Amino acid sequence: MFIKIKTILQGTLVLSLSSILMVQGALAQGGSRADRKDDDAPPANQIDQRTGETLTEAIEFLNNDQNAEARAKLGELTLDRLSPYERSRVEQMFFSLDVQEENYPGARQHMEAAINSGGLNDQEISQGRYQLAQLYMQEEQWAEGAKALEDWLKTAATPNGGVYYLLAAAYYNLDNFDAALPHARKAVEMTETPQEGWLQMLSALLLQKEQYKDALPVIQRQVNMFPTKKVYWMQLSSVHAQLEDMSNALVIMQMAYHAGLLSEGSEFQRLADFMMVNDMPYNAGELVTKAIDEKKIEPDLKTWESLSNSWVAAREFRKALPVLERAGQLSDNGNNMLRLGEVNIQLSDWGPAADALEKALNKGGLRDAAYAQLMLGIALYNQEKLSEAKTWFERASNSQSQRNTARGYIQLIDSKLN
Repeated sequence: MFIKIKTILQGTLVLSLSSILMVQGALAQGGSRADRKDDDAPPANQIDQRTGETLTEAIEFLNNDQNAEARAKLGELTLDRLSPYERSRVEQMFFSLDVQEENYPGARQHMEAAINSGGLNDQEISQGRYQLAQLYMQEEQWAEGAKALEDWLKTAATPNGGVYYLLAAAYYNLDNFDAALPHARKAVEMTETPQEGWLQMLSALLLQKEQYKDALPVIQRQVNMFPTKKVYWMQLSSVHAQLEDMSNALVIMQMAYHAGLLSEGSEFQRLADFMMVNDMPYNAGELVTKAIDEKKIEPDLKTWESLSNSWVAAREFRKALPVLERAGQLSDNGNNMLRLGEVNIQLSDWGPAADALEKALNKGGLRDAAYAQLMLGIALYNQEKLSEAKTWFERASNSQSQRNTARGYIQLIDSKLN
């Protein structure tokens, strides 16, 4: 959730109180009802002296956070005998008290009563309706809040970005992302320095709709405004990757790495993966090895397999050997041991190659068992273990894919043995 309603309602409370404090000015011009003739009605925006004194005392209690005392003082008034203007101020005070006490349904009822009293001017009514919309948000009545805000915007003179953000938040929580997006975009566009939550909302909606090109400048702005927040660097790199811009995806991750922002093993592995995609296998191997040594990565089977791929791709076969050994030990099949055998063959280390290939076949689950049989035959052949090699070549010859090569070795062995 990107929205913090209580913070907004604190501003609402200040606005409400500023309206209520107008009673002091109204009281200064008004007199006591007892001193006036019945046909001498007071101006619409003035307050009876006795009522004004009660309201002033209540305001003092409220300003001193003496809510119970303020509520008791207001209870001395008979609402039905108040003028519309007086009634509107009393209802606003009850509204403020309820907001402070987080009684939002009660606050909404009092604001509606203030609006219906006939004592508010057009600007105050507009502000009151906006406050009602905010209260719906606080109660997580998103549909009602969205409708209230949409209605308010039809007559609002100068709505700011915060209004559009609230409206976007309402639709977001209703999973109506199509309706939320234009309001989130407008909130950001019309504000020189938008709040972090507004940018989060807009980027989240754009990513949800897979509008990666549009999301890119928004997330770049988040990185520029909050350069120490790792999440934005990760998002920016991911968006470049979604756009198949692997070069910039790597650069962004490298910048985050050098800034000391990476901390999770998956983040170091992701950087290594981008290095591999950008034909930097040696750098990827060094990065993962260092992260393992510094205990930033807790290696598992996938880590060892990835690291072995890096060293093999970089033709650093000696570095790949112990990594493949670890991967082979952890794996529930023989494929990593098969790769270990292949690497040893690349190095012409025939004995270790044969040992690894035997382990691979014994472990089983190979993608191509006949190929492993063929490789074992080759390792044994190069150790001059011709009879053993022939046995494995004969087994490999049962596979159509390995038959020709295996039979060629068999003929070669027969020529040597006869």
